[in-house]
Amino acid sequence: MNRNFLQLHNSHKKITRLAKTALAIAFLLPASLLLGPSASAQNTDGNNAFGFNGTKISGFPTGAARLTGGGAFNLATGFVKSAGGFGCLEDVNQGPLTGCLSGQGVRWDTASLLTSTTFKCTGAASEPLKTANTSPGGATPDTVVLLADFYRAGDGNDESFTGKMIVSSKDLDPETPGVQNVWIEKVGCGTAVVNFNR
Repeated sequence: MNRNFLQLHNSHKKITRLAKTALAIAFLLPASLLLGPSASAQNTDGNNAFGFNGTKISGFPTGAARLTGGGAFNLATGFVKSAGGFGCLEDVNQGPLTGCLSGQGVRWDTASLLTSTTFKCTGAASEPLKTANTSPGGATPDTVVLLADFYRAGDGNDESFTGKMIVSSKDLDPETPGVQNVWIEKVGCGTAVVNFNR
């Protein structure tokens, strides 16, 4: 069997295990336990933790992706540490993930925490522009907006794409049938299993 294929396969298996572990930890533990007492002492509101698993995100003219992972964030301090697994299920030909082909993608990590972003699930001219806001400290957390780096296996530690993403425990687009609670910039929305806690 081709050595490069085996390396890619083993890398994918390792990232998938890491993403599942991060998701399980985020579901079970508050962020103050994940990050220790020194992190929670920085802000009396503490940090918010989240975990999610989205199997198909789509809606724009081309492309679909899967996204999973979790981490912790604090809007008041700007702190964020999150990552997970990522892959393109169909070729993406628009937006920041242009050039991500079906079967490509290994992982994502966070470039920065964003206060908010506007978004569309389909990009259609008739679709109203919506806004998602990162949950502030002190409130029950339900949404995080991130600028994320996405990686393909062949690009090593250099990010392949950088784009915005949203993870929420609530429906981002209640007017559309079904639940849309995860979004990738100009790829679209999808349904994910999502959990937030403090």
